[in-house]
Amino acid sequence: MKQRIHYVVTDDQVRLAWAEMGRGLPLVKAATWLTHLQYDLESPVWAHWLRFFGEHFHYLRYDERGCGMSDWNVGDLALARWVEDLENVVDDAGLDRPFALLGISQGAATAIRYAVRHPRRVSHLILYGGYAVGGHKSDNPERRALYKAVMEVVGLGWGSDNPAFRQLFTSRFAPQGTPAQIDWFNELCRRTTSAKNACALLQARGGIDVRDDLARVRVPTLVLHCSHDQIAPLSQGKLLASQIPGATFVQLDSPNHVLLEQEPAWREFQEAVLEFTGQSFTGVAADAALMAALTARERTTLALLCEGRSNAQIAWHLGIAEKTVRNHISHLYRKLGVRSRAEAIVMAYKHPPLG
Repeated sequence: MKQRIHYVVTDDQVRLAWAEMGRGLPLVKAATWLTHLQYDLESPVWAHWLRFFGEHFHYLRYDERGCGMSDWNVGDLALARWVEDLENVVDDAGLDRPFALLGISQGAATAIRYAVRHPRRVSHLILYGGYAVGGHKSDNPERRALYKAVMEVVGLGWGSDNPAFRQLFTSRFAPQGTPAQIDWFNELCRRTTSAKNACALLQARGGIDVRDDLARVRVPTLVLHCSHDQIAPLSQGKLLASQIPGATFVQLDSPNHVLLEQEPAWREFQEAVLEFTGQSFTGVAADAALMAALTARERTTLALLCEGRSNAQIAWHLGIAEKTVRNHISHLYRKLGVRSRAEAIVMAYKHPPLG
């Protein structure tokens, strides 16, 4: 799937890289742990997430300060800056309608604070694997001790050639991950940020506390959380859902913090998100199946329609009579269940590639 990458400069002169793909309802993802806008496209861990959101939404995401394609040499990595960075990306995107806001893991805290500040800009708030209280602030002594231990491991071995240090950290994100997926996550760590930034970001995440903000959320909210998440305890998901007015809670049966494509919980996640945002998973899947059933000639014809070609231009391109093109297009409309060129183009953009 194609994406367009942009840069915006913050008031403290940090360049943030953000990307957009797809069409439809705008959905913005608050930055989360360790992303790389380009590298994630080939990821066995994140690629299915990108496909899902890119196929069903106008999907915007960005690399947080200190990571990925954004500037690494930055001084301030505190939560307040995370919210301001999200504001900068949204403003730079020039969205002219309310958008869905997705907060994953520590991105949930950023999304919550943004929604409190800008309730009229957010149509739907989706929180997955999120937490209101970071490891340093937790009332649970075991969670505090574990978080401290993880920070020590990261500090010792992040930049090391020995992947064992990073694997102690990354394996908790996807305990059911294949060796290839875990290896990719380990490599992502090294590609995405420096050891210094990794420690600073973990320190900042440990200090998260947005409990006082939860009751102030005034937008429709969906909270999804895996039953045995080792990064964000299930109790944190329940806390978010119980304290945000009117929130809907969906518990997913998985030990993974990052849902993997092959597990049943991934489909449940997709269904819940599409239903919450007013879409039909069955309808979308059916449209995709129709597109997949097109012949090579039909895909070519549809691609030319999307380019704005007239029937005469399509006839010249295909080397056939204009009357034959009209017959092809009528058959194509019937096959896709659409009534016009515009409807066919919309469906094509929702389900690329055209081939």
